Amino acid sequence: MTGVSVLTLAGGRPAHLHNMVLGLARQEHPPVELIVAVMQDHPYMLPPAPFPIRQLMIAGDTLPLAAARNMAAHAAIGDTLVFLDMDCIPTPTLIGDYVAGLVGLDGVLMGEVSYLPDGATAPGWNINRFAAIAVRHSDRREPPETGCEICDDYRCFWSLNFAVRRATFLATGGFDERYVGYGGEDTDFAKTLGDRHIPLAWMKGGLAYHQYHPHHMPPVHHLDSVVRNAELFEAKWGYRTMGHWLYAFRLMGLIDDRAGTPITVLRRPNAVDYALTGQQRHQPYADTTTIIELLKARTAA
Repeated sequence: MTGVSVLTLAGGRPAHLHNMVLGLARQEHPPVELIVAVMQDHPYMLPPAPFPIRQLMIAGDTLPLAAARNMAAHAAIGDTLVFLDMDCIPTPTLIGDYVAGLVGLDGVLMGEVSYLPDGATAPGWNINRFAAIAVRHSDRREPPETGCEICDDYRCFWSLNFAVRRATFLATGGFDERYVGYGGEDTDFAKTLGDRHIPLAWMKGGLAYHQYHPHHMPPVHHLDSVVRNAELFEAKWGYRTMGHWLYAFRLMGLIDDRAGTPITVLRRPNAVDYALTGQQRHQPYADTTTIIELLKARTAA
C-alpha cells in the first residue's frame, strides 16, 4: 500500500484546518492528496502543501456528515484512506503508522488521540512540545503497548482518526446517509463492520493532537439530531445508541426516552443547560461522564 488519501470534513475553524495541513506537509510518508469535504458556503484559503488539496463543496446546511465522508471516499485516488477530523494535527509518523498497520490487518484501525489545552497551537507552534502538555480523553482507553489489538466492542469506534483500505471501505457500503446532523452515524458504521466480520482495532501510533475549541458534552446544541438519529438506529438495529447522551438529557429533564415509546423532547435547552455542559477554558475537552455524575449527585442531594 503506497497511495494514501487523507479525508477530512470541514466547516468553520479555518485556523484548525490550516494547522492540520501543516502537520500533513511534515509527514515522513506523505499522502498523495488531501480531500476536504467543505460544509460551508465558500472554500478555504489553505497554505501550500507538497501534495494536491481538493475541496469538495457539500450541499446542505444540516451537517451531512455521513454523506460527506462517503463522497470524499469515492473521490479518493489512494488505495488507503485516512479519515482525520479537521481539529487534529497529525504527528509526522501518522500516515506511515497506518500504512504499516494495514499491511497486517484488513480492517479499520483507530489511531491515538491526545487533547491540547487552549493556546497550544498559537502561531509558531512546535509539535515536539505537544507531548508534554496534551492529555488523553478519560472516556477513551489506552492504546496497546505495541502493534494492533482487536476491539470487540463496536461502540468504542470514534471517527475522528481512523484508517482503512479504500476497497474495504467501499465494500461496507460506507456510512448510512440517512443519518443527518450530529451523532450516531459512526456507531452505525462500526455496527456494520461487526455484522460483516470486518475487524475493528486499536493501534499503537497513528497519533494526532486534537486542537482546543469550546464545545458541549453532552451535545445539547445537537439535541434534535441526536434524538432523531438514536431513533433511526433503533429502527435499523432494534435498540438505541448514544445511550450516555440520552441518559444525560433525561437527567437534565430535556427528554423522555422510556423504552417502547418514541423519544419525546420535553423542553429546549436553556442558558443553564449550556453553562452546565460547556467546556471551560482550563479543560482540554468536555466529557459526558463528568456531567452525568454531577447530575446524579444533585438528584441524590
